[in-house]
Amino acid sequence: MLKLNKAEYLDKLHACWIGKNVGGTIGAPYESTHDLLDVQGFSSKSGEPLPNDDLDLQLVWLAAMEQVGAAGLDTNCLANYWLDCLPPYWNEYGICKTNLRLGLLPPMSGEVDNDRWKNSNGAWIRSEIWASLAPGLPAIAVKYAVADGMVDHGLSEGTQAEVFTATLQSLAYLERDIRKLIESALSNIPESGMVARTVRLVMDCYDRGLDYREARKQVVDFNSSLGWFQAPGNIGFVIIGLLYGEGDFKKSVLYALNCGDDTDCTAATVGATLGIIGGVSAIPKDWRDYVGDSIVTISISGMYKHMIPKTCTELTERVAALVPHVMEKNGIRFAFTDEATHLPADLAKRYSLANLDEIFNRSPYSYDITHYPSFKTRVELDATPRVSTGDIRRVKLTVFANDTVRKTHKLCLRLILPDGWSCERYPRTLSLEYPQPWHGIMGEASLSFDISVGERVEAINRAYMEITSPTLAYPMMIPITFIG
Repeated sequence: MLKLNKAEYLDKLHACWIGKNVGGTIGAPYESTHDLLDVQGFSSKSGEPLPNDDLDLQLVWLAAMEQVGAAGLDTNCLANYWLDCLPPYWNEYGICKTNLRLGLLPPMSGEVDNDRWKNSNGAWIRSEIWASLAPGLPAIAVKYAVADGMVDHGLSEGTQAEVFTATLQSLAYLERDIRKLIESALSNIPESGMVARTVRLVMDCYDRGLDYREARKQVVDFNSSLGWFQAPGNIGFVIIGLLYGEGDFKKSVLYALNCGDDTDCTAATVGATLGIIGGVSAIPKDWRDYVGDSIVTISISGMYKHMIPKTCTELTERVAALVPHVMEKNGIRFAFTDEATHLPADLAKRYSLANLDEIFNRSPYSYDITHYPSFKTRVELDATPRVSTGDIRRVKLTVFANDTVRKTHKLCLRLILPDGWSCERYPRTLSLEYPQPWHGIMGEASLSFDISVGERVEAINRAYMEITSPTLAYPMMIPITFIG
């Protein structure tokens, strides 16, 4: 059983949000700066934190978790909250919302027509909510972080960056050593990715005793092909702040900020992370007092503002109230306690590493549809869903299911196509085989078929795979969406 000292957790959680506000407020006026800076303090008005979408989106995710619950909160659920609650249309935010309105679900919504922004910063800046709901258990935090990042960043460096920060911040609730935290977070992302390589570059610069300005220059040069406002470089600036600041809150935040680029994001993430590690006392009182406890939003639609916490204190209370629920729905025996925090070694090992193959080795042109409590279907295309007359797209359809009784499950299939489109052949039945003995392992079955695009191509073109069975009360209708 995971036992978490409640007073200590609440102190760290509160400091997370205060640190996020402090870093976002001090860094916001310098966002998009490409030069090395020399900022020494705040330039905003005392007592009024600046609004920051880094925090805004997490307030919406809080509302989603409260309304839907941990078992139902998946990437498609978060996609709906994007459309309902979040008005911004800039960069990857706008591209993913456009794709969602075309019927392209995550991770496809973050991949199509998004080459410029899918490696950007929109995902990793909002990882604190997932880390805080799964303190000390990064694999659970990563599950929700991936569901989040895929909406607007697909399976790109942007999502890898959120996996990295979610891991680091989840572990920070139980571990104070910054170097250990960084190394553990690296184990949860592909080592060949630019995020991982940039983090290792900064670690090498620090180990060789190079000045932080030289480390910053090497990060900029190493990421020059991606350009500014991209996740790998800015994650590098976060690591500069955490390593070169050596635990000092002000130095760490200012080192990250003075590297330039996405300054509100880097400073806010450093502030939140050090808040988690050290609690409220780790944030200098003069900076805490300067920003205060209130939350100011900028990126949430009016109809949902009544659901949003007004202070860091309220946000802390509401997140903490969800932790037992999240743990229960993820199969963790958990209790808040007045005693010392205790994470059993077997639990720590089991929930430390994410399944990287499952996350990043699937097609970026894919998405999942859930029907019934026990069925999930994955659609994977061999290329972009953007098509023209005469194109052919291979579709792989995989059905996953769990069942405690049946050894096999027979499904009947019927493909419904737009007028004039064709598919020469596909199997009309599919058998799901369940492992025996069944120990919660999902059965699965796949089929592949080619769809030929007809002469008429609309802006949105939907095929459907109808799946029926005598054991299902209604058909599963699986949309297969193409855009013109």
